[in-house]
Amino acid sequence: MKKYLFTWCLFCVVAATAGQVPASYHCYPNNWWTHMKWNKVQIMVHGPDVASKLTLQQAGPKGSLLAQGVLLTKIHHVENPNYVFLDITIGSDAHPGTFGLPFQRNLAIDFSLKERRKGNGTTFAQGVNSKDFIYLIMPDRYSDGDTTNDRIKGLRDQSLDRDSVYARHGGDLIGIQKHLDYIQSLGVTTIWLNPVILNDMPNRTEHGYAFTDQYTVDPRIGGAAAYQSLINSIHKRHMKIIQDAVYNHVGLYHFTIQDPPMKDWVHVWPSYTQTTAREQTIFDPHGSKADYKQMVDGWFTRQMPDLNQNNPYVANYLIEHTLWTVETFGIDGWRIDTYPYNDLGFMNRCNQALEADFPKITMFGETWEHGVINQSYFAQNIFNTPFKSNLQGTTDFQSLWAITDALTQKGSWDHGIIEVYNTLAKDFVYKDPMREVIFLDNHDLSRFYSVVGEDMAKYRTALTWLLTCRGIPELYYGDELGLTGFTHPNDGHVRQDFPGGWATDPVNDFKASDRTSHQDSIWNYIHTLANFRKTSSALTTGKLMQYVPENNGVYVYFRYDSHQTIMVAMNISENTNEIDPGAYAERTSGFSKMKNLVDGTTKHIGSFELGPMQSGVYELLK
Repeated sequence: MKKYLFTWCLFCVVAATAGQVPASYHCYPNNWWTHMKWNKVQIMVHGPDVASKLTLQQAGPKGSLLAQGVLLTKIHHVENPNYVFLDITIGSDAHPGTFGLPFQRNLAIDFSLKERRKGNGTTFAQGVNSKDFIYLIMPDRYSDGDTTNDRIKGLRDQSLDRDSVYARHGGDLIGIQKHLDYIQSLGVTTIWLNPVILNDMPNRTEHGYAFTDQYTVDPRIGGAAAYQSLINSIHKRHMKIIQDAVYNHVGLYHFTIQDPPMKDWVHVWPSYTQTTAREQTIFDPHGSKADYKQMVDGWFTRQMPDLNQNNPYVANYLIEHTLWTVETFGIDGWRIDTYPYNDLGFMNRCNQALEADFPKITMFGETWEHGVINQSYFAQNIFNTPFKSNLQGTTDFQSLWAITDALTQKGSWDHGIIEVYNTLAKDFVYKDPMREVIFLDNHDLSRFYSVVGEDMAKYRTALTWLLTCRGIPELYYGDELGLTGFTHPNDGHVRQDFPGGWATDPVNDFKASDRTSHQDSIWNYIHTLANFRKTSSALTTGKLMQYVPENNGVYVYFRYDSHQTIMVAMNISENTNEIDPGAYAERTSGFSKMKNLVDGTTKHIGSFELGPMQSGVYELLK
């Protein structure tokens, strides 16, 4: 064991503390609930030489009774004696309460059973759908509501420097909660937070994607109490919350990396091997096994060891944490990080477990890929392939690339706005394209306002597309103000502090009175369309009909149902163009008026002009 630890730590460049164990004992999870579908729970107990402190070395032939309705069915001893895994079965006759696990009297480790939340997964975990409008927030960079938690004694990262893109800035969950009025008034229905779980890494902890303990909400953003308070406040407003899930990897200082339960807890290579990020190797019928292995088993970075989800202990640990989180906090959905890098069989099993106990919950996965076929492979699709994903939807990078090309490339037969048309024309590959999450940027991408050269006409057209196209729109915090920034030389430049989120900020853009006319123009545009969208059946659940873009760069599409018809026109050219609704008689016939949803004016249907890169949204009336 010592030789193995030494070799592994040299390989993954772990700090000199690797192999040391904590001074206390912990079990994961430390509680469960009665009447869960997932009633066979594997408890991981971790502590110095914990395996030798069991009073039972194996369960009886029919299991050992720990409490009424609770059977200990199996004890798993693994390579590292600092771990032991206990399998329990919770019967339908089990009652809420606390009982001891079978350890020596001087090592009291209790496990609790609780009653499920009211509704048993039907009145919470509501899921996110095309009626929603998601707002993505990085907690550390949004608002500092409690300065006392900016630094936490004992954590490795003690940075606090708002002038540095690499350091922590002090934003927290209380800061977000204080600004829910602002967020809701914008038209947002759902908040998605970058990870809230503890990242006790030495640096770059502001983003949250290198977990070191899944069962702890990071105290620097307020901990579990602040998280629950925020969620409760969101739900009281009839809004929803999405948690960011990371299954593929953990941080280098995760306790299972510093003190591994077994050799194959992570994917171990003879020398450091990074993923190729070539997702094609997963479904390529002509691909090599070596390429497949490096894509799926290669590490994301040296700081993020790649978990071996084919190891049943790892799989149970991850799935149970997922279920525990939903039941504990009542979140409504999951955004799943780096989806193609996971073992897809494991992901199907995890998604299925979530849906079994929380029937309405939704999951969408990050699929930073190129090509509709590539992206759709990881979601529910029509393909007859050996592997079938059960993931409901993905982050729709393909439509992002398309709208980016439309607004940044010179139009031609196969470039420009035709890219948007072509991408949407391939929607037949998805089981439900309305579950695709569409967006313009996020914490890993350059701000879209910068991408289009801070051209207001182009930006408004992009926002028009975002709030009227099919799927679930998502806006990155600050985009409503036209924040700028490129990911080069560092992604920290797109993770700015929200102006006004700190008491010392010279301006407070949460207040309309402090916003510039330029910022207010963008904010009001989003506010108008997003709030109209809330009650628009056509834009939220209606069908999409698009027309092949004309040679002059005009692109027209409709969102419609039996109650409402919305016409969207875009002029993606350098010239003013005339739009004739009569050219789209399949959708416009029978209507006599058109209402401009941005300025509120209504006129008889007839030709109208759009300037260069401009767009218009109109409700057709009889």
